[in-house]
Amino acid sequence: MPPDLSAADLFTAAFAVALVLGLLVKFWLASRQIRHVARHRDAVPAAFAGTITPEAHRKAADYTIAKARFGLLEMAFGAAVLLGWTLLGGLNLLNELLLRALGPGMLQQLALLAAFALIGGLLELPFSLHQTFGIEQRFGFNKMTGRLWLADLLKSTLVGALIGLPIAALILWLMDTAGQHWWLWAWAAWMGFNLVLLMVYPTFIAPLFNQFKPLEDESLKASVTALMQRCGFAAKGLYVMDGSRRSAHGNAYFTGFGAAKRVVFYDTLLARLSQRQVDAVLAHELGHFKHRHIVQRIGAMFALSLAGFALLGWLSSQTWFYTGLGVHPFLALLPDGSPPPNDALALLLFMLAMPVFSFFVAPLSAQLSRHHEFQADAFAVAQTSGADLSAALLKLYEDNASTLTPDPVFVKFYYSHPPASERLARLQPAA
Repeated sequence: MPPDLSAADLFTAAFAVALVLGLLVKFWLASRQIRHVARHRDAVPAAFAGTITPEAHRKAADYTIAKARFGLLEMAFGAAVLLGWTLLGGLNLLNELLLRALGPGMLQQLALLAAFALIGGLLELPFSLHQTFGIEQRFGFNKMTGRLWLADLLKSTLVGALIGLPIAALILWLMDTAGQHWWLWAWAAWMGFNLVLLMVYPTFIAPLFNQFKPLEDESLKASVTALMQRCGFAAKGLYVMDGSRRSAHGNAYFTGFGAAKRVVFYDTLLARLSQRQVDAVLAHELGHFKHRHIVQRIGAMFALSLAGFALLGWLSSQTWFYTGLGVHPFLALLPDGSPPPNDALALLLFMLAMPVFSFFVAPLSAQLSRHHEFQADAFAVAQTSGADLSAALLKLYEDNASTLTPDPVFVKFYYSHPPASERLARLQPAA
């Protein structure tokens, strides 16, 4: 190492290079997607010529391109905001202002986390508004009124504060009092919190935003119940969610954990699919449980979060980690000569920096997810009908305006679900 380069300088350079390189890769991938979809806009792929109309195909292409172009703007703005928080000193300035106003201590650290979240949310508001009332509205998907959008925003902010601040306070307290291995205790608290949240979310949080009514269609209920019994799956209830209040998109999912599991159908989904097609979609979701994908994902979350907390435990004690990201936490000393607590700064800097470096391993996660989707499809075909699943997926692709001609490189990097051409080609023999 040259003598004039410090550890902080090297970390600054690594962060800047990773940020610029990641941004270039994202722009390259988005540009490929836009060009590829536009090139195939006017021709329905031969495999779908008899089921997808040219109008629906063009709508899906235009919707995909509009989202991708808007995503380019979001990426550029996000990179600028990240630089503002870090290397340009925004987080350092916010921390110093709150230190002067509140003095060091838990209150100041919680105020720093809350102020950071509030400012970040305000900066994202114009993008959220355009996404909902611009793009989604233009393509006929948005069903929200301005009043409902504002109510959702206020409720999500309040719920986030009521849930987030207590767990943040607990982790900050552990960082300050649990000694050298605080990160292990913090990880245990974080995992326990997430497991509890999985159990309480369906009953207490989700109903704040949507109405969940028991499935009333007796024929469908009997069919779904028989399917779940055949697959050895038990759920606490079958519910229909009023997704049509907000969007024309359709879906079905499982939520909850342990005894709190429940099956949720969007009302938009039930309005479009036949009973046999609903069974096929549900069988796909059951396939994830049968192949233990959910357990695997929870296990991966446990392992990755443990590694993350261990890394945070080490980085939080390194001065270069702070100064390399534009923060100077040790400039103001307490009356006894010791530096004030900087645990909240460590949390925020870690959350800002790690996505920059972890972006390059995203394709591995996407590939594993696509593999899981193929396995779930195979399970669904074994339990129901390949023809019904194919027909249901085609309707969902059409209703959600999912392009049938995505760029292959973009797919490998980002897609958590296989593109329609690959997915339906595997189902074709069974259909």
